[in-house]
Amino acid sequence: MTDVAPRSASAEGEPYDVSHLPLVAPAATTGLLEVFRRRYLLRLLVRREISARYQASFLGIIWSYVNPFTQFLLYYFILGIVVGLGSRFQNFAVHVFCGLVIVSFFTETFNAGTRSIVGNKQLVQKLAVPREMFPVASMLVSGYHVIPQLVILVVVALFYGWTPDPVGMLGLLVALLIVGTLGTALALLFSAANVFFRDFSQVVNVLTNFVRFGVPMIYPYTLVSERFGPVAQFYLLNPIADAVLLVQRAFWVGTTDDPAEYTRLHIPDHILTIGLGAFVGSAVVLVIGQLVFSRLENKIPERL
Repeated sequence: MTDVAPRSASAEGEPYDVSHLPLVAPAATTGLLEVFRRRYLLRLLVRREISARYQASFLGIIWSYVNPFTQFLLYYFILGIVVGLGSRFQNFAVHVFCGLVIVSFFTETFNAGTRSIVGNKQLVQKLAVPREMFPVASMLVSGYHVIPQLVILVVVALFYGWTPDPVGMLGLLVALLIVGTLGTALALLFSAANVFFRDFSQVVNVLTNFVRFGVPMIYPYTLVSERFGPVAQFYLLNPIADAVLLVQRAFWVGTTDDPAEYTRLHIPDHILTIGLGAFVGSAVVLVIGQLVFSRLENKIPERL
């Protein structure tokens, strides 16, 4: 018995015979995997957000370098000279700026991600795209603005004689992964909640006010361990605090006269292992955020 080739469309417009083709489940239209499958749409959203931020600006992207450099000078003058912390902790302004890079990345991702669904309600209602795309785009835009801060940090650290090392650079990568993952997870949770109750955007504003004081940025981790002793280990359950310490390990201690001694005194033991654990914990929160978002997203258009 010979195989019969499937019919093709005839000149009269007879449809193709597709009865021989296997049944395949339709592609998913939601979820984080679908977001990155539609990378071209994600790129368009990110470019749109970046262009909107610098629209009608004379200096444009240069402001992304001016602002962090100004912040560094302020911390150097206020904390290093006026308060006098520079006499107790060498290059304390670099210590603070390491924390500022992480805190800015997290707070901007959390705040912008929470408002992303409501702020793009016309696109949400009209386009058949994964709605997770909007919080993810907010995280990528925030990550884009971290680059100028890292450039300033590298330049300042080099001025103080810093030399990069593999462990420190791996710590920097882990720190950015922690913040990007946790920020996206919380943005997913709160962006969906913000659709139903707009108060959640204000709640996030209040929560992010506490972030700067919940990480060793304007004070060293040594102060925590001195004041709280063994209880200080619970402080390291905060993934953002771990990320700040990893960046300080990557840059700040390398600008001091004795990096090994400063690492021993001011950086917790096995900080890289702690950071990897924090990344795993952040990934778990991301999975939870995705599950909650998936349960709520069908009700989002009607509530907008």
